[in-house]
Amino acid sequence: MSVICKNLTKRYLFKTAVDQLNVTFEPGHIYALLGPNGTGKSTLMKMLCGLTTRTSGEILVEDHPFTYRDKANVAFAPTEFIFFDYMKISDVEKYYRDYFRDFDSNCFHRLLEELELSPSMKVKTLSSGMLAKLKIAATMSRQAKLLLLDEPLNGIDLLTRESILKTLISHADPSRAMVISSHMVEELEPIVDTAVFMKEGRIVLQTDVESLREKEGLSIVEKYRQIYGNTDMKEAI
Repeated sequence: MSVICKNLTKRYLFKTAVDQLNVTFEPGHIYALLGPNGTGKSTLMKMLCGLTTRTSGEILVEDHPFTYRDKANVAFAPTEFIFFDYMKISDVEKYYRDYFRDFDSNCFHRLLEELELSPSMKVKTLSSGMLAKLKIAATMSRQAKLLLLDEPLNGIDLLTRESILKTLISHADPSRAMVISSHMVEELEPIVDTAVFMKEGRIVLQTDVESLREKEGLSIVEKYRQIYGNTDMKEAI
């Protein structure tokens, strides 16, 4: 499912979060959506999944305007944890199965096993790393054509990040696009093929990662430093 944003804009009362943005997401690619905090990454994702209405501009899905029907083809994992304390992981499965027609329970159980989680575990007893794994398992178990993962590596330890990244790459699918927003640039670099850099609500560069290395001799981290200076580089790497 090809998704094209044309002059996409989101204004709030005193702030423009996304400003005349143009970007394309194609199936078969893993995109890193990069930029310091406050550059509009989360707002863009929320518009792409229909949670936030755009002020102006277009979102085209396979050359037709985005409608409520297209929401079913987008799976979004927000930064926040979205599960209730009273739930067991088996309740999370039931909720997703009831709410999303494309949810695959068999895939969910395979992912739980890979991520060392059990259906009998209670949400309120899970660490932040385990909750992050659960969010990834639930999102990746949908058969959506566009996967949006907002800061999936935020606030978790190194080993958990490695486990999540391994799961993401092993479940990549040529029939769908995966967009991962993060400021942990160095850890995303091995798994993404396209980098999208945002600044002040706009796309300042969309580049094939391999071409960036070949033509400019730069890694994503080095390009990040070039675009944003040393701001937030401690977070970015």
